[in-house]
Amino acid sequence: MRDCIVSISTPLGKGAVAIVRMSGKDSLPVALKLFHSKHFDEGKIKPRFMYFGTFDLSETAKEECLMVYFKAPFSYTGEDIVEFQVHGGVLLAQKIVEACLNAGAVMAEPGEYSKRAFLNGKITLDKAEAIIGEINAETEGELNSSLQITNGRLAEEILEEQQNIQTMIAEIEVGMDYPDETEELNLKLDIRERLFQTENRIEKILSQSQSATYIKNGINVALVGKTNVGKSSIMNALLGEDRAIVTDIKGTTRDSITESFIYHGIKINLIDTAGIRETKDIVENIGIEKSKQNLNTADLVLFVLDGSENETAEDKEIENLLKGKKFITLINKTDKKRVLEKKKNEIEISATTNKNVEKLKQKILNMVLNEEIDFNNLVLTNERQVQILKDAKSILEEIGQNQNLQIDVLSMLVKKLWLTLGKITGNTENEDIINLIFSKFCLGK
Repeated sequence: MRDCIVSISTPLGKGAVAIVRMSGKDSLPVALKLFHSKHFDEGKIKPRFMYFGTFDLSETAKEECLMVYFKAPFSYTGEDIVEFQVHGGVLLAQKIVEACLNAGAVMAEPGEYSKRAFLNGKITLDKAEAIIGEINAETEGELNSSLQITNGRLAEEILEEQQNIQTMIAEIEVGMDYPDETEELNLKLDIRERLFQTENRIEKILSQSQSATYIKNGINVALVGKTNVGKSSIMNALLGEDRAIVTDIKGTTRDSITESFIYHGIKINLIDTAGIRETKDIVENIGIEKSKQNLNTADLVLFVLDGSENETAEDKEIENLLKGKKFITLINKTDKKRVLEKKKNEIEISATTNKNVEKLKQKILNMVLNEEIDFNNLVLTNERQVQILKDAKSILEEIGQNQNLQIDVLSMLVKKLWLTLGKITGNTENEDIINLIFSKFCLGK
């Protein structure tokens, strides 16, 4: 492992403060070549104490800044860490890094600080991935999911299961080594019963994480209907702003417009589509084809009808396209006299008066999510972790479905289960996967 790495740890750009971080056993010696303060004795630097002084950028140029030292193992990486807080600015921060490189440090790789924290036992692999989730979170739901994992809930549950499985492996090994002293049938029944409990706990986590894709990516909702039924007005009402152009001219929306809003911690991605109708306009036809594509790929469709008009052939044609799809029928323009007949699963709405806009938002969640997401539960949004739990469940199902497994085959499958769960915390994972995970971090983390 390289002795001292350095990088900028704050986003590049102008701001009040920029932080340059070093980690490794040579961090303090490198820092003391460059930083000077009348407030400390270089032989007695206090850990976690902020010092004011000057940083030598060159023989004549000096930057007034702050320095703090974290002594191993009481630091993020588990190594000695030194951080400089300097005035914000791209060039200045880069010059600080350059001076550290000239004094003996080497440039950090993306995610190297967190990788060192993992290798030094400061964090588990699941927590490292959750840190990425915290940084990239766009919704409250996604942030809460990541915070649950960084607080150690997933690692605690998985490590407890691995410990239980290790005990089972030991008992199976004893049974294989001393067959005369062990009743094999009773041993296998006991192991199966305990593995059934493990399967239930894994199934509970997977069940709580069924809506994870919506927490992470949001719910894709397409507004479809003929021209001039008010799709763009409804989109603006849901967003609470005038995002889509609204006119009385048919065919105003010629391309799909996508905007998002957050509701109860879930991102809802609205797709305002071109009105579906017969037209000779080439550009509008391209937009109509896109509308049909969005209709097929959306998680939910809002089928908009004008309540002040009778249903037309165009409306019925669009309704036929919705067969087999999950959709809500919106009866718009309810501020006018309604002449349209009642429809199944309808909501009357008025984009002008905002009638039932909140009701529609709640209906969207209810239609897509199987149940309300409890963010106090352990909900996984990381696809790798979810797939690992599914792999573990498959092993457990294989054991459960084969009642006549030989004891040595049972031993092999239980060991495989232990190794599979270890891919989450990292205590059995190979170096290639570890490198891949930490390569996703930004430089300086």
